[in-house]
Amino acid sequence: MWLEQIDFVVRPQNFNLIHKLILHNPLVNRIEVFEVVKRIPNRLYFPNLCSMNKMKLINDPVYGLIHIRTALIFDIIEHPLFQRLRRIKQTGLTHLVYPGAQHTRFHHALGAMHLMGMAIDELRIKQTEISSIEEEAALIAVLLHDIGHSPYSHALERLIIEEDHEEIGKVIIAHLATQFGPQLLLALDMFTGKYHRPFFHQLISGQLDLDRLDYLSRDSFYTGVAEGVVGHDRILRMLRVIDDQLVVEEKGIYSIEKFLVARRIMYWQVYLHKTVLAAELMAQAIIKTLKQLSPAERKGYVTSELAYFLDQKISLAHFTSNDADTWFNFQNLDDVSVDYSLKQLQHHPNAVLKFLTTNLIGRTLHKVIWSDTQLPDTALQNIRKRCKDQYHWSDEMLDQLIWTGTEINSMYLKEEVEIQILNKSGEIKPLSTYVQQPLQLGPNKKYYVCHPKLGLLPTS
Repeated sequence: MWLEQIDFVVRPQNFNLIHKLILHNPLVNRIEVFEVVKRIPNRLYFPNLCSMNKMKLINDPVYGLIHIRTALIFDIIEHPLFQRLRRIKQTGLTHLVYPGAQHTRFHHALGAMHLMGMAIDELRIKQTEISSIEEEAALIAVLLHDIGHSPYSHALERLIIEEDHEEIGKVIIAHLATQFGPQLLLALDMFTGKYHRPFFHQLISGQLDLDRLDYLSRDSFYTGVAEGVVGHDRILRMLRVIDDQLVVEEKGIYSIEKFLVARRIMYWQVYLHKTVLAAELMAQAIIKTLKQLSPAERKGYVTSELAYFLDQKISLAHFTSNDADTWFNFQNLDDVSVDYSLKQLQHHPNAVLKFLTTNLIGRTLHKVIWSDTQLPDTALQNIRKRCKDQYHWSDEMLDQLIWTGTEINSMYLKEEVEIQILNKSGEIKPLSTYVQQPLQLGPNKKYYVCHPKLGLLPTS
């Protein structure tokens, strides 16, 4: 066939344009399979290996066109376990404060995969050898990095299913490998850091990874919080690989600092916004209260898939043993499961559940008071007294509806694997040796008390 004898010499950033030209060539109709398997700097070679109808372009509001590079990736995206991510919001209940934040884990996964493709193209230009097998595995690994999330994302982490979403994700990748083949096991090794070339894991999970680059750009776009915008293009172009370790060229330091500042701002202004925190704490209290009830008391108020995980403690063993009921109910467990249950629970006889679900759905949210130090007992007792006077609650209900705790935002941790900077003399040093004040390194801890809305104090 004509395609097998032709080499296309193009820049990687023009791949989408070339792909469109190929799709519109009438001669391509004779080709049954098609895949990119070899990629060298400034040159793309296309042999006849995978179905043309799986080489899709997806319109994305953040990056433009996202290209699905292989048939295997297309098949994984089509799988019901991945399609489930369409029904899980990326930022949980943040939309109650930022109405535009309706984007999903599905969007984020595709965006992270797109950035991985850009990173691989850039590293190849800089003479880093990356095989087509490694490329596909890396794309799959970052595509599936969040596949284990529960409804409402981090808001209900470890509550419905008492396991970390990353641990569930690893089990899901291994499960999918039984259907799609050993390429997913290579992706799993990259995801867990077991692969012998560490830079792949650093791109997937690190202090400067593609997960963070995408969620900052995407969450900033959908919330409208401009302070979260990061220059992902420039950061990716500053990446290098030295001895299979990821480094950043020295001229990219200011872009890295901007990335760290943007992450800090997004946490306090979006992810830990006091009203978002109040909504998430209310949702958590609802699940905790539901778990204290018997299955009979929950029956008729929650969806069957949510009931499945509340009625029994589901561990990773249920997944690894290929328990059919566990996989079926997990596949159906999403934001819709919780949203429907919340609506039904407005009519539950339990006073705490009725109060919390009615107020969460009606957006009559608790109030959060932040403090740099732990609130004194006198302040807490005053809040409890005012709630008791206004709502006529017992001490037991006050305990269930007033919460205290802490939140920590770590912009950058020197104790973890640091971002490595390659200076002009060829020396590699950690980012902390370059960063200057007032850029804060280390965790930032705040205390909170969260309580129901209170009426105005009477004036004297």
